Amino acid sequence: MAKSQATFGKKENEKKRLKKRQDKEEKKEERQANAKKGQGLEDMLAYVDENGNITSTPPDPTKKKKEIKVEDIRIGAMRQEDMEQVDPIRKGIVSFFNESKGYGFIKDSQTQESIFVHANGLIDQIKENNKVIFEVEMGQKGPSAFGVKLDK
Repeated sequence: MAKSQATFGKKENEKKRLKKRQDKEEKKEERQANAKKGQGLEDMLAYVDENGNITSTPPDPTKKKKEIKVEDIRIGAMRQEDMEQVDPIRKGIVSFFNESKGYGFIKDSQTQESIFVHANGLIDQIKENNKVIFEVEMGQKGPSAFGVKLDK
């Protein structure tokens, strides 16, 4: 009769456990050998240069420092008034529209971006190659057109 597989599996698992334990001990001994105990304060310090990069060398005191105005420092997001105002009403051409399924895509005239449009967002009936005026909102899967009407 042959030995059961359970005993072979147990032996293999025990070998793996012993191997892991030995590896762990070796790593521990290596860390202890490479440890830098008793470092001086100078060895542990880090400096930030004028560009915000962390370096191990102290700044040069003879070097002229750059003057920065307090007004130029921005913390956080830009204010709404500082950002460019984009016209919410856009123009484009219907590149694809499936009437039976009720969706399609509009190619924006300015950005050449393809924007999804659903039948629920239509004011006028549209077909492919129609020039349209629309607004854009962020949908579940990206930009989506709404308030779509024909451009006259």
